[in-house]
Amino acid sequence: SENPSVTLFREYLRIDTVHPKPDYDAAVRFLERVGTDLGLACQKVEVCQGRVVLVLTWQGTNPRLRSILLNSHTDVVPVFEEHWTYPPFEAVKDSQGNIYARGAQDMKCVSIQYLEAIRRLKTEGKSFARTIHLTFVPDEEVGGHKGMEMFVKRPEFKALNVGFAMDEGLASPSDTFSVFYGERSPWWIKVKCMGSPGHGSRFISNTAAEKMHKVINSFLAFRESEKQRLKSDSSLTLGDVTSLNMTMLEGGVSFNVVPSEMAASFDIRIPPTVDLKAFEEQVATWCRSAGDGVTYEFHQKCMDQHITSTEESDPWWKAFSGVCRDMKMQLKLEIFPAATDSRYIRAAGHPAIGFSPMNRTPVLLHDHNEFLNEQVFLRGIEIYARLLSALASVPPLPAEG
Repeated sequence: SENPSVTLFREYLRIDTVHPKPDYDAAVRFLERVGTDLGLACQKVEVCQGRVVLVLTWQGTNPRLRSILLNSHTDVVPVFEEHWTYPPFEAVKDSQGNIYARGAQDMKCVSIQYLEAIRRLKTEGKSFARTIHLTFVPDEEVGGHKGMEMFVKRPEFKALNVGFAMDEGLASPSDTFSVFYGERSPWWIKVKCMGSPGHGSRFISNTAAEKMHKVINSFLAFRESEKQRLKSDSSLTLGDVTSLNMTMLEGGVSFNVVPSEMAASFDIRIPPTVDLKAFEEQVATWCRSAGDGVTYEFHQKCMDQHITSTEESDPWWKAFSGVCRDMKMQLKLEIFPAATDSRYIRAAGHPAIGFSPMNRTPVLLHDHNEFLNEQVFLRGIEIYARLLSALASVPPLPAEG
């Protein structure tokens, strides 16, 4: 008696695409099978060895018009099975209809919702002027560097002629639906402090640890100020402030040896409202203030600050928001607090919205006991079917003749 869309969703969840060894081949075979069943054209693009982007295409009646891109990633993050009520790759459904599995929210649900929305529209005999492409990409959970970041630079991506893209969002515990029109820029910075070494019994001057103490104080004082700014202003969301966390601390060889070098690593997420050059100068000032021999290097430095228009004058947003109004969906517009593949799509010059239709659902991505209720999942298919109908029917834009 289970809805076939739910059965398909659970089948996908059982494919083990967890890092560090995701079974991408099995995922691609499954998705290709579903796409073929739907009559979609299939293309596989190997962006580097062992990393394939699957593209499924529903051709529009006017291929010259820019297309709609529906993106999702196939990989999922690791699990700690001892903290799960049910095995994380068995897609167990409980008596309330909650489906427990890694990827239930992030983001295998969206992949199947895209496909089942297209199934519904095709069954209804619908066709649209604009082509709809679905891309299923690898490695998003480890930065997308061997996935979407490489794909957007390839001729196969340019040939998709993208006009507007949708990608993942987040669940919302309230009645509202979260919609993300931009992302914070992730910066990963490693600060190294060089100092005088010596015996652990002496008061040595100019040590690496003293300098590191100053560095950490400066960084964490800024963290506290941003934390308080978020706490004191109810209009702000996490995506509106700069988050900063010290994530690694290295140094030392023995209890009785003062080390000549120490290092600290910081994960910083910066909203698009911040002047990135000015922020880097602030980082440099913190390091200079700690003393000589203090340097920093970037392990990630995203400088793209593109945001997608949410003005009603924008034809894409007008189509998206119009459907939501008609369905009486209350939207909350936000900057995404973490990072998704949308940043690469926006950087390539295409408007992109992050949206996962999961309201009244706790945010459990990357958490233990990740689940999605089957009724929320099925409502999402209906929402996507309406959205695709509107977006693929956006009239020709001036640039399209």
